[in-house]
Amino acid sequence: MNLIAPLITADTALLDVSFTSKKKLFEHAADLFARIHGLKSSDIFTSLFERERLGSTALGCGIAIPHGRIKGLKNACGVFYRLQTPLEFDAPDNQPVSICFVLLVPQDANEQHLQILGELAQLFGDDAMRTKLLAIATPDELIALVSAWTS
Repeated sequence: MNLIAPLITADTALLDVSFTSKKKLFEHAADLFARIHGLKSSDIFTSLFERERLGSTALGCGIAIPHGRIKGLKNACGVFYRLQTPLEFDAPDNQPVSICFVLLVPQDANEQHLQILGELAQLFGDDAMRTKLLAIATPDELIALVSAWTS
């Protein structure tokens, strides 16, 4: 099953972007989600920031999956970021983050939330996949690569 592919579109596949901090990344993601899904940017930012305060969402190997629950959101949504300049994310391996997938789920989406997070961890846990994700040139290539992936 591939729950990740439907979350990524040309508008949510961002390659070689730069931010000066996690906070700036979260602000960008909140504004993007708000614009695309008609949500309040401040609610999204708060959800992401509060979750991150509980503990880093970095997995190691240059990967982070910040996520939050949003009241009023109907379906899970995500944004893929490949960062031009890796960001410090308090990762367990102390490596900065180059690939970040920001995930939002509806307030009460327990099972779906865990399934998507599990698939993201599998996808990003694959060394060959991480290498490909760092090498792709266009959002279309990213979408094709993720769409072809199976857990």
